[in-house]
Amino acid sequence: MAAVEQQFGFLPAATALMAESPELTQAFARTNALFEHGTLSHLEREVVVFAIATRHECHLCVALHSARLTRDAASPELIAALRERRPLGDPRLETLRQFTLAVLDTAGAVDDVRMRAFLDAGFTPRQALEVVLGLGTYTLSTFANRMTGAPVDEAFAPFAWEGVA
Repeated sequence: MAAVEQQFGFLPAATALMAESPELTQAFARTNALFEHGTLSHLEREVVVFAIATRHECHLCVALHSARLTRDAASPELIAALRERRPLGDPRLETLRQFTLAVLDTAGAVDDVRMRAFLDAGFTPRQALEVVLGLGTYTLSTFANRMTGAPVDEAFAPFAWEGVA
């Protein structure tokens, strides 16, 4: 929890609520560290996270990751498309977003057409498995946030998200 507090400059409410289960807190921290050290770029990982967060309707994850992408100077158009579940202007990133959703929808049993599109976009079989790692990591987070009713911290309030109609 000290590392999270150092990263944000405060202890997010979601982290404090997740700490009710030290095992869950440790699992998320470890899997997130592994996910962040994979071969997907920071932006690609954020696309994976947004696909999961919007599908699972985790208002906190969307707000936090919107803040992160804004801080990282991602284009407002990209952030809006991710938040609104709209196709991304970058074909490679859109392929990654669609692949992530397909992995979610099929519980990993993506068909050959979807896998071929992912590989043809320049991704690797390793990166397909890194998407699975991201799904596991952020399913832990989104489910815990929803279960505990984790509020959006004041720092992320400007990026609040109510879902997509």
